Amino acid sequence: MNRFEGNGNREAKIRYLDGDFQIVLPGSHVICAITGATIPVDELRYWSVARQEPYADAEASYEADKRAGILPNQTA
Repeated sequence: MNRFEGNGNREAKIRYLDGDFQIVLPGSHVICAITGATIPVDELRYWSVARQEPYADAEASYEADKRAGILPNQTA
């Protein structure tokens, strides 16, 4: 059985760690802190340990770092 089966369509509560995460409350997905997109738990690849928030992709993660002042604000 997949560890994510049987959790319906509710949001998981996750503790984000360095290189891994711990599921605190099972669910099928989390919500991207930048885009608001639904991210299936088994597809979660980007998050911030310091801010304890998930991101849909590398671009959203980069944007979060810019907003947090970790990266210089660049314009194209």
